[in-house]
Amino acid sequence: MRRIKLDKIDRKILKDLQADGRITNVELAKRAGISAPPCLRRVRALEENGFIKGYHAVIDPQSMGYGITVFASVRLTSQAESDLKAFEETCRAWPLVRECHMLSGEVDFLLRIVAKDWESYQKFLTENLTSASNVTSVKTMPLVRTAKAEPGVPVDVE
Repeated sequence: MRRIKLDKIDRKILKDLQADGRITNVELAKRAGISAPPCLRRVRALEENGFIKGYHAVIDPQSMGYGITVFASVRLTSQAESDLKAFEETCRAWPLVRECHMLSGEVDFLLRIVAKDWESYQKFLTENLTSASNVTSVKTMPLVRTAKAEPGVPVDVE
């Protein structure tokens, strides 16, 4: 994979795709100020070079019956690389864990967990998370409300 230097048009394409992954190539090209064929070539190059990792729909948790979101800070007994990777693999197998981030400092991992209700969350917490191999402590923070949830990164066009 060769590295490409982003110009103003590439940045505009990235910004618009990040805001709306379903935008048509024709509309994307129009917004970028170029014709559709070179726009598509640029999008493909951005994908091939790892700038665009994928496309997905943002699904409302409430509409799917997931009324509870909890952030959990997890400390492990051991921070050996094999133990860290084993915990990450365990998290990947848990459907309720939507994000797993390894941190530096007092906490080893920060998880974002969704559940249908408090009962199902408590069951996951006691039967899975706190009883997982190498987990020494879990501190949970239930989500009250979200003021901002912006995907991706800021893209400067200028």
